[in-house]
Amino acid sequence: MASVLISEPGKRRTVVVRYFLVWTAAGLFYFGQARIQSSLSQNPNPWWRDFATWMTGMYICAALTPVILWLNRRIPIERKGWLKSGSLHLLFSLAFSAVELAIHSAVILWFRLLPDLTSSFVAVYVALLRVAFQQNVVTYWVILGISRTIRMYRKFQEREKESLRLELAASEMKARLARAQMSALKAQLQPHFLFNTLNAVMVLVRQRKGPEAEETLARLSDLLRFVLEDVESQQVPLSRELEFVRLYLSIEQVRFQDRLQIDVLVGPEAREAAVPHMLLQPIVENAVRHGIGRSSSAGRIEIRAERVDGRLKVEVRDDGPGLGAAPPGAAHGIGLANTRARLRQMYGDSARLTLENAPDRGAVATVVLPFAVAGEEAATGSIAEHAADNVAG
Repeated sequence: MASVLISEPGKRRTVVVRYFLVWTAAGLFYFGQARIQSSLSQNPNPWWRDFATWMTGMYICAALTPVILWLNRRIPIERKGWLKSGSLHLLFSLAFSAVELAIHSAVILWFRLLPDLTSSFVAVYVALLRVAFQQNVVTYWVILGISRTIRMYRKFQEREKESLRLELAASEMKARLARAQMSALKAQLQPHFLFNTLNAVMVLVRQRKGPEAEETLARLSDLLRFVLEDVESQQVPLSRELEFVRLYLSIEQVRFQDRLQIDVLVGPEAREAAVPHMLLQPIVENAVRHGIGRSSSAGRIEIRAERVDGRLKVEVRDDGPGLGAAPPGAAHGIGLANTRARLRQMYGDSARLTLENAPDRGAVATVVLPFAVAGEEAATGSIAEHAADNVAG
């Protein structure tokens, strides 16, 4: 508050000084013209009288300018009704010139600035009317025009600020909507794998495999704690996502026992990459259900990740019976459908998820997305921009 009180008087002083300098410059300009005319006509009047006369007139105009600005605010010349407002300002300009010359005449007479015209006020006033009346009328309209230009410029600035504020508000709303949609898709995935795991526990109970069911519930508890730690995160390092997948697969290994083998081939650089939270779990779950689950023999899940041409490529491969009659790229259930939707929401056309038969045996799911080190993508804001653009589209 104190800084505001100090700064406001400072601003007012700056405006007053500039105002004074502008009118002083105008007075010096007219004084220079007058001295040139005096030298050509060999006028014996000393220079200081001309200087005092012109500067007095300029400062009187400066004192009357706030009245012109007030009239401009009260009766602006707009496109609609310009004839009426313009006529009124024409009358005001005539009155302004007459009043300014009357005050000027009184000052000249009082200080005897024009010795040849000191007989009476009327004589001085008539002389000034002949010389400066039209000039004062022009001065009024110049001040009016400058005032109107400044007002239009300020209105333009206000509209620009309002437009920028509305654009910023719209951008924030788009980003919030995008985050809400991504959170909704992510929220659908969490109960999805939870219900599937509980169904697996029910199967173990019906098969009278109590120890296996208890161990599955214990690992499910660890898995849920892991989920809650990142519940607010839309992106995590790939290394964190791999830990989550290992917990999930540890539950599946209880159910399949020795039938499920897991290989993770991920380099150090790829482990630092930022990926959507719960990206791999539905893909791995799909490989387990439709790969290992449909085969009576032992199976293997292989997870690979590497950086290729500035992009992160993640593959989840199984050696099950493959997609069978399903067309290549078809999604199985809500897990892969939501994963595709989240990728599209976060990266637009820069990311993709494909599912196809492997060349030899089984199926392979491939995720390709822009490579960014975890933590850096938040600073650039690229994910939020992609999401907001997709909402707008």
